[in-house]
Amino acid sequence: MERIGLGIIGFGIMGERLARFGAGHDQVRLTGVWDPSPEAATRLAEAAPGVPMLASPEAVIAGCDCLYIAAPPAFHLVHAKAAFAAGKAVFLEKPLSVDTAEAQAFVDAAEAAGARGAVNFPMASSPAVAQLNAWRAGGAVGDPRELAITIAFANWPRSWQRGAHTWLDRPQQGGFTREVVSHFLFLTRRQLGALVLEQGRTTFAAPERSETAIAAKLTAGGVPVTLSGGVGTTLADDHNSWVLEGSDGAIRLRDWSYAERRGADGVWSAAPDALPNERMRPMVLQRQLDGVAAMTRGEAHHLATLREALEVQQTVEGILAQKA
Repeated sequence: MERIGLGIIGFGIMGERLARFGAGHDQVRLTGVWDPSPEAATRLAEAAPGVPMLASPEAVIAGCDCLYIAAPPAFHLVHAKAAFAAGKAVFLEKPLSVDTAEAQAFVDAAEAAGARGAVNFPMASSPAVAQLNAWRAGGAVGDPRELAITIAFANWPRSWQRGAHTWLDRPQQGGFTREVVSHFLFLTRRQLGALVLEQGRTTFAAPERSETAIAAKLTAGGVPVTLSGGVGTTLADDHNSWVLEGSDGAIRLRDWSYAERRGADGVWSAAPDALPNERMRPMVLQRQLDGVAAMTRGEAHHLATLREALEVQQTVEGILAQKA
């Protein structure tokens, strides 16, 4: 099967990560990258030797079958609209935009045109999430009764994101609710159903800095959901848990990659093949790129849809709007 040509706009952490893995993928060939940073070309030569740093976003779009957009959020839809206009498929980082009305119009137009688009929520390809699905199918939870999501950080941005602090720690595009909580809201939407925000509270500790704490109550498919998150509440770079309680038991996803099940004795036990996130990431990226290839070919795929990403974005922006 002929490999699809993947172009990349934005060569920060996510763009580099996908390029490193995509360079050896059996269904993808990297066609070119564009990033305005002078250092990006040096990093590209080390990450994916032979892949050209092109002169413009237009050149990347012209040379690819699918465009991966890993630029800051304010530029996502500019590039996505240009790629769709050129008849190309699009794989976007989240959020679609920080303007929910613009995102709504974009998704509506893309769906009406039958455009090929998906969003990079890696939990769509997570082996740990697949294990949660298997446990649920086997009756480990029964009827879902409540869900609790807890997100914690030592500092924001996290240590490996400090190079992007100019936008990641600003309220216009950044913050951990958009960057991290959105993943768990996507998982919740997939597992339980449509999200409805009932109330929320967001704390901004300093002017022109991103949020430092959130709390919210939602429902997902009618199931009550509590959400809390904060900076400076753990010594770890980040810590998270997604805990689903049901009539017949409980399961959880912990620290991104550990699927765990609570026994009759109340003790949580991880799946036998559980791996830390760093070791699971190659498996996730493999399946994400499998999905990108299928989506680009117009085939069925498992990736997050534009509509799912819009619903997550609307919930996130609803939470951030409720300032303490």
